Amino acid sequence: MRTAQTVEYGGVDGVTLVADEWNLGAAASAEHPTILMLHGGGQNRHSWHKTGQILADRGYHVVALDTRGHGDSDRAPNADYAIETLAADALAVIDAIGRPVALIGASMGGLTGILVADHAGPQRVTKLVLVDVVPRYEKDGSARIRDFMFSHIDGFDSLEQAADAVAAYLPHRAKPRSPEGLKKNLRFRDGRWYWHWDPALMTKPGDDPALRTEKIEAAAIGLQIPILLIRGKLSDVVSAEGVADFLSKVPGARLVELSDAGHTAAGDDNDAFSAAVVEFVSG
Repeated sequence: MRTAQTVEYGGVDGVTLVADEWNLGAAASAEHPTILMLHGGGQNRHSWHKTGQILADRGYHVVALDTRGHGDSDRAPNADYAIETLAADALAVIDAIGRPVALIGASMGGLTGILVADHAGPQRVTKLVLVDVVPRYEKDGSARIRDFMFSHIDGFDSLEQAADAVAAYLPHRAKPRSPEGLKKNLRFRDGRWYWHWDPALMTKPGDDPALRTEKIEAAAIGLQIPILLIRGKLSDVVSAEGVADFLSKVPGARLVELSDAGHTAAGDDNDAFSAAVVEFVSG
């Protein structure tokens, strides 16, 4: 089994970005593109660990990135978490990788991936996987994510308390027997456990969401690369109507729906998710 190594990349504005990387250098198969994985808001690179390992065992060079303000990456100067800045960071990582990449992006990472693919062009970004996200997502579902993140911004007394909060937020997912796995997403300080992302994500000045949607949708429509949309059928962020609208505007995109998954599709049914990803990037 090929194990991941922790590496650093330089983002814009001097931000250091931390990643897990499999098959560095000559260990990767030259006939496959690099796989660059961008997680959702409030998550981190560990969200991709199982799928990254599966891809690595098939010979792919895989980079699972902590977005600025998340995980072990630097927090942003002046709380700059605009999606254009996240895209600029990813483009800097692609430049450093120095070879074509297939992008896999969940939620915020998927919207970022659309802009990255648009800016990079098909010679640098060869394929795009959108994980339960379309430009015109459901606002109620998005608000539920923000409510969950904001309601626990002051941390937890224990890992068990954090596990209970996650179980209430994701009732369709079986609760782990032990909360120890949450240590990848939490940090202990001053006697409490805190999510490992910058609270400024929740309070930074916002842009015009309608203009942002229009910009991302226009970028998606203009893409000339293979696109796979993976939707969790239990998702409240991407509706069946949202999927239909996206596919009508980006008719070359393919759809895979996971029956037992919600918005956090990769974690809800990783076997089905990974199988869909492997088939798409290998095709």
